[in-house]
Amino acid sequence: MSDTLQAEAQKFRDDFQRLRDSVGRVIVGQQRIVDGVLVAVIAGGNVLLEGVPGLGKTELVKALSRALDLDFRRIQFTPDLMPADIIGTTVMSAGADGRYQFEFRRGPIFTQLLLADEINRATPKTQAALLETMQEGSVTVGGETHVLRPPFFVLATQNPLEQEGTYPLPEAQLDRFMFKLNVPFLNRAELNEVVRRTTLGGGADVPRIMSGDRIMELRSVLEKVVVADPLRDYAVRLVLATHPEAVESGDTVKKFVKWGASPRAVQALIRAARVRALAEGRAHVAFEDIRHFAPEVLGHRVLLNYDGLAENLSVPALVAEVAKAVPEEA
Repeated sequence: MSDTLQAEAQKFRDDFQRLRDSVGRVIVGQQRIVDGVLVAVIAGGNVLLEGVPGLGKTELVKALSRALDLDFRRIQFTPDLMPADIIGTTVMSAGADGRYQFEFRRGPIFTQLLLADEINRATPKTQAALLETMQEGSVTVGGETHVLRPPFFVLATQNPLEQEGTYPLPEAQLDRFMFKLNVPFLNRAELNEVVRRTTLGGGADVPRIMSGDRIMELRSVLEKVVVADPLRDYAVRLVLATHPEAVESGDTVKKFVKWGASPRAVQALIRAARVRALAEGRAHVAFEDIRHFAPEVLGHRVLLNYDGLAENLSVPALVAEVAKAVPEEA
């Protein structure tokens, strides 16, 4: 390992810690959730935050928007929201010469950090408006492609309790989220701290820590992190172990899983592992780096069959079992 790369790894770790501390001035506890969001943002992935109301999902995204020097917009998803309300629309306007011409007026998706609040309240037609943008960072309207200014992320929230008036996210869209983070309820100490900060005047400002240009620089450092062949193969075998027809899968997967994770899951595992390695000051990926975020990467990409649904099987628990069962050496 070169001294230059090691120095970059140390600088990456320092920047990551500063960003974590900045967001932590507002968000109480939830360290794994905060780390997951930061890892995805630096790796260039989208995040779906799922949790009951009042756990700070939206506040986490707002705190991140204050810590990052990026354009930020929020869209409140509702059943009557239309694709044009997100992407924009083409209108006819009069030019300086008096002639009428078509003009594209950009929607709120033309930003860098987009909060899709309660995303599952919009219809599938409206949800589909995000597919191209989440994958390619561009919007195509009237045959013309508009490229969004990088970096671009979608951070979406949804409530797992309410089903009336909601629409399940299609699998194609779920697959475009690098992580699905299930936000847990707070413990006694954390809940006391939340009350102190929000109702007793103990809140704190979030300082600006990182610009978009710095995020792009950090991404260039990610490409230099060493991923040895056995580690890459381990990530591949981990994903294959979620497919019931694969030789790598165990009895539980064969019995209860209808469909396993996609190739995007392998890419997400590697990208997340690289960020985690650099966040600890290392320029090489270890097996634990790949395993660490396996539940967040694989959980929303694994579909249970009828038997699995009837047994009310926990997909995160299933993924954890798969991660433990796959050996490090083939």
